[in-house]
Amino acid sequence: MNRILKISLSVFAAAIVIGVGLLMFPMPDGFGITGNKNKDGAIVNANGKTQLHFFIPKLDTTDEILPEADFIRSYIEEQFQVDLTITWLEANHGYNTALSSYLISNNPPDLWLNLSDDDSVVAANNNTVADISFYLTPQHMPNYFRYWISEKELKEFQLPNSFLRAPVPYDHKSYRSYYIRKDWLDHLSLDVPTNYEQYVQVLQAFTLDDPDGNGLKDTYGFTTSGNSSQLSTDWPEFVKHDLIFPYYLNESGQLVDMQSDLRVEQVIEDLLHVIRLGVVDPDWFLNKDGQHIDKAIQGKAGVVLSEQKTFAFDSYPMSVQNRTKQLDPNAEWVPFNPFGHSPLRAGAYPLHSFVFSNMASTDQKIKMTEILNWLSSEEGFIMTHYGQENIHYKRTGSTITQIQPPKHQETSAVIPTQWQFFTPESPEVFGLTVNDPMLTARDQGILQFITQIPVLKGVGTSLTPPIDISVQTMRKKQNEFQTKLLFEERSAKNWPAYRDILMNQYQGNTIFKQYYYKIRQADPQQ
Repeated sequence: MNRILKISLSVFAAAIVIGVGLLMFPMPDGFGITGNKNKDGAIVNANGKTQLHFFIPKLDTTDEILPEADFIRSYIEEQFQVDLTITWLEANHGYNTALSSYLISNNPPDLWLNLSDDDSVVAANNNTVADISFYLTPQHMPNYFRYWISEKELKEFQLPNSFLRAPVPYDHKSYRSYYIRKDWLDHLSLDVPTNYEQYVQVLQAFTLDDPDGNGLKDTYGFTTSGNSSQLSTDWPEFVKHDLIFPYYLNESGQLVDMQSDLRVEQVIEDLLHVIRLGVVDPDWFLNKDGQHIDKAIQGKAGVVLSEQKTFAFDSYPMSVQNRTKQLDPNAEWVPFNPFGHSPLRAGAYPLHSFVFSNMASTDQKIKMTEILNWLSSEEGFIMTHYGQENIHYKRTGSTITQIQPPKHQETSAVIPTQWQFFTPESPEVFGLTVNDPMLTARDQGILQFITQIPVLKGVGTSLTPPIDISVQTMRKKQNEFQTKLLFEERSAKNWPAYRDILMNQYQGNTIFKQYYYKIRQADPQQ
């Protein structure tokens, strides 16, 4: 994935719009689960299994595997005596809109993932989530705490005066990198750029010099998605001015937020320059989530940013590399850093949190706790990432050797990768070594490159906002100001004044003061 995603939606602010939508459009699959109730109030089916509804973001755009072919789902249902209804949706604005439809209709999923801190605040303020302090303990979820999240980290993740959410285990490694069409560079006899000046020259060549050789001026340099509302954090110009994704402590111990820093003035001036040159996708601001990647696959742009480890892998069927080669057999995406050996991001942090519905019964909460604990275990990790032994892999001691699937694999033998939502690809957590015969030498070179890009030290804790203040409101106004500078004023000179409004009238100072307090509380030496 950029890609790390920042999506927030206020349930009450959207209530009227979504309410009308409910009259016009059908609810997502799984809405309105019905059945008998046991003595605890949990809904059970005719076989006495507890019914559960999970609302989960999809990891990629691959088609969802049908329930009858999902061997992981079948195992969970049998092992924990549950009947699962699962709504899988891509992690974008549509995900939050669909989730809000459930919440407004007072029929929430039993478990769902929040895509941002502000989503958690909204849910907490609207009393839609349950206190999980009894369930989220080393006693009830030993694997979660043993392998993934410490008690200290869980405590720091909580909103003020509450215990309503928990971090989804996350990958501590960074795969953030820019990618470029190496075949285009070769066609134009250019080298992979290693500094910003070379990068801009390549953008010009990709736009003006027919890099794909089709005789048309139908290509651009860089592209990203602005969702018609914001300045994407993918732009290299942030890194040029030492604004590293997403935030970090500088040498003076001050918190630097890349999106609202004073140096955004210089970022916007540089953006205006490349936009005036006409070397970036002219529709970048209008692109919705993922549309810029589609354009890259279609050969419309030659530079993008990605956080996905397998972005350019030969061995991953749905990689951008393979999808581009379907249209252009000569296509080759390679990672690069337009700033030499400079970092492109700060330390990793939890992307998502999970919550239980306050309408879920005790029995349902226990079942969900057991399932999440299993997903956190070595058995659960191996099954969700590598499949079934002797079908998808062979194991010798601590070594997992994946079995190359046949070209025409039966659907029932396909690993349902959506179940990887709860654990990252980190076999080292369990002391496992994974041999993948499908991983090419080129893939290994890509992995070595992107994992060697330096990473700034993270802030050491989750930056949860004050419970009574909406970060979303501040960010929305921030985006409005930055959009105004780009498209109306066409100058960044007023950014300091606009930033002053954000900090004082939209409680930016209060938000960042809370963030700084949390950082110091977690590590007084920071």
